[in-house]
Amino acid sequence: MSLVPARTSAVARRPHRAARVEDAIHEVVARRLRQRGWPPTIVAYAGYGGPGWVRVMGRMLLTRVDPRETRRAEKVRGWRSFVTLPVKDAPVLIEAGGGRHEARTDRSGFIDAVIEADLPPGWGTARMTSPGAEPVEAPVRVVDPEARFGILSDIDDTVMVTALPRPMLAAWNTFVLDEHARMAVPGMAVLYERLVTAHPGAPVFYLSTGAWNVAPTLTRFLSRHLYPAGPLLLTQWGPTVDRWFRSGREHKRATLAQLAREFPKVRWLLVGDDGQHDQEIYAEFAAAHPENVAAVAIRRLSPTQSVLAGGLPGHHNGDPRASGLAGQPWLYAPDGAGLWRLLRDTELTEGAAGTP
Repeated sequence: MSLVPARTSAVARRPHRAARVEDAIHEVVARRLRQRGWPPTIVAYAGYGGPGWVRVMGRMLLTRVDPRETRRAEKVRGWRSFVTLPVKDAPVLIEAGGGRHEARTDRSGFIDAVIEADLPPGWGTARMTSPGAEPVEAPVRVVDPEARFGILSDIDDTVMVTALPRPMLAAWNTFVLDEHARMAVPGMAVLYERLVTAHPGAPVFYLSTGAWNVAPTLTRFLSRHLYPAGPLLLTQWGPTVDRWFRSGREHKRATLAQLAREFPKVRWLLVGDDGQHDQEIYAEFAAAHPENVAAVAIRRLSPTQSVLAGGLPGHHNGDPRASGLAGQPWLYAPDGAGLWRLLRDTELTEGAAGTP
């Protein structure tokens, strides 16, 4: 693939009015926080790559240092993930596999750079440094060039019960709920583990419209519930340089298209739920890139869950043609065990051990 430069805070057009207001507020608050001793901190996110390149992601934030918080937090409230302030236009040196790249954070403090690097397939690391901040190591999943199968999974109501479209409950889950109280969707972790066992070296990516602020929380959740490790592909909340709010649908569409360009030989099992727009987005991607779709697995919500999630009960029948697609298997079940029973009849589970 062709390497692209890091994203920076510089843009060719004048930022949206809302973005300018947000930037002005951040500048005032940032000055005060620095005066109070809040240091810049680099938060590393799991990246990924292929032969000769890696995509490194992270964020630089001003965070409060509390010496009393020395023990592991047993109760982590979601709002703590948002008590930070981005550091924009800060220089960051990225080193990985013999490659070096100088990047700058964007207006949200985000670091997103694709650099030349020679790392073997599997998990490796990239190092990020910046003046005034402690260096950090970012995990990087390098996809084996021989890999022909991968899993791309939604998060909300697919692997974790969140009921994201419900505004009040979504706010409760995001800002108030103890992260240890979040529930996993039954059987999904076992399903993914059996699939990666059947396909050694298969990459697993988690795609969500959630904010990058909650990436550490989501990573801990996935690990705690024994989901295969994989990069998170999240988005940023708030105004952009050209609009009031970011589009979650466009984020998913753009990410799918990017993965198809980066890994043209990989056929993905696309996993989602029928409570939001996963079916529509996956059908569009499968129609545009049929060679990159092995199958689509949709977690079917109950009628009550569907209504509470903002959908309508009974709006699908499990037929692939109902989603405007023929050719790839479309599978519907309420949980991981049900999806596994359907996948057992396909070539995707050859070599997998055991049954639910």
